[in-house]
Formats: sequence, structure tokens, C-alpha cells
Amino acid sequence: MSAAAPPAKLSVRGLTKYYDDLEVLSDISVDVADGEFVSIVGPSGCGKTTFLRIVDGLETFDAGVVSIDGRQVTKPGSDRAFVFQADSLQPWRTVWSNAAIGLEIQGRLNDTEREHVNQLLELVGLKGFEKYYPRQLSGGMRQRVNLARALAVHPEVLLMDEPFAALDAQTREIMQTELLRIWSAAKSTVLFITHQIDEAVYLSDRVLVFGRRPGRIQEEITIDLPRPRDPSVKRTPRFTEYVGHIWSLIESAVRESVMEEFVIHS
Repeated sequence: MSAAAPPAKLSVRGLTKYYDDLEVLSDISVDVADGEFVSIVGPSGCGKTTFLRIVDGLETFDAGVVSIDGRQVTKPGSDRAFVFQADSLQPWRTVWSNAAIGLEIQGRLNDTEREHVNQLLELVGLKGFEKYYPRQLSGGMRQRVNLARALAVHPEVLLMDEPFAALDAQTREIMQTELLRIWSAAKSTVLFITHQIDEAVYLSDRVLVFGRRPGRIQEEITIDLPRPRDPSVKRTPRFTEYVGHIWSLIESAVRESVMEEFVIHS
């Protein structure tokens, strides 16, 4: 008899969301295991960000259940942290004080947590930059602060909404590899949104492909590539197969959404 699967860290059952009469998400069910890295891809407007905001407790929903370790999600909580596309660092705060702001707000900034912040800044490659201000940092460095800030509150689930979208291509490649290193060390459970299929395949244990509105899981794809992963894996036939398969699932929907945006802005 095979061993029972470990209980899910994050469990979503029958999640449905409407904006007035518009169904945005339709009957989404998925489990994410403790320490698993799961990415979500899909065409624009398919509800990816709405789904992430619901998991964070920032959005209400109309049907279904969202739970973390069996606790139902009804509002934001300290067991989750959200990394947005924009780093939203406070310009008058140093790198260190930006990274520590979540702990400060929660009233938990004691000596132990101060050392935790120091360790995180070293983990994300910012040791020696603690007294710098955001204006003195590159885009990649600012997102490292953003990531340290999210990890500082000891989240059980880390939610990331296209965190590298604003970076140039070279910096994005470096940040992908750095994220894998940091994730491996922090042992976080990650739900990650991206429009870049190769990024999703490179980072993830599984990729959830969302179909066009109403958002739904069109297919779940397990990424069977060995870890730790080096960027050279992107040049292997297996990696290319994964990327090609995912693109084949969403190509027509992406083309339709692009054409809709073109008509709207014409």
C-alpha cells in the first residue's frame, strides 16, 4: 500500500467569484503541498490576480472554500505574504527598515526578529546595503528587498504576482535563479503568477494553466525536471516540450485577449 499524500498546506474547493453579473472565476479546486512551488499562467483577464487576492484574503468570493492548514481564509493574515509587481518600498526608509516594516506593524520587532531580518538580507544578497535607500538601488535589488520584507513575517504561504515583470530580461533571468535559491533555503510554499511560460516551467513543481474568463483550471502540469535547477535546463528538449505544450493550451485565448485590447485602445 502506498503512503498517504501529505495534507495540503493550501486547499481551494469550488471557488467561484462574480463581479456583478460577470463570472470571473469558476469552480476552482486545487491543493498546494507544504513547500511546493506552484505557478499560474493564462491569458490576460482570466482571473489570475483575483485568485491570488482571494487566497490572501483581500477579495471576497461567492462560493467555495479556501483554507490554510484547515483554517478557512476570510481576511488577510500573518500566515500569508504578498509580493506585488511594484515593489512599493517606502522611499524614506532604509533597506533594513523597509524589510522590517511588516514585523514592526505587527509589534513583533524584538531582538530575535531583528537578527532574522539581518539573516534575510544576507540571504537575498543585500548584506552591506542595509543603510541604503530605495533610490540608490537597481530594480533587481529593490525586488530583493521586497522579497525579504515578505519573508520577514514568517509566512506559511508566499503569494507572488508577476514580481519580475518590470525588470529587464537579463535581471529577470538572474532573479529567477536567485528566487529558487532563496525558496530552497526558506522552504516556503509559493503561489506565483507569471505571463512568461518559460519562467513558470523553470521555477515550478507544478504549473496551473488558467482558461479564459471565467477563469478555471484548464490543466495542471507537473514539471518533472530535477532540482536544484541551473539556467542551462532551459536549453534541454524536455524543458522545450513543457513550454510548447503550455503555449498550445493558451495560444488561441491569448490571441483573442490581445485582439480585444487592440480594439478597445484603437
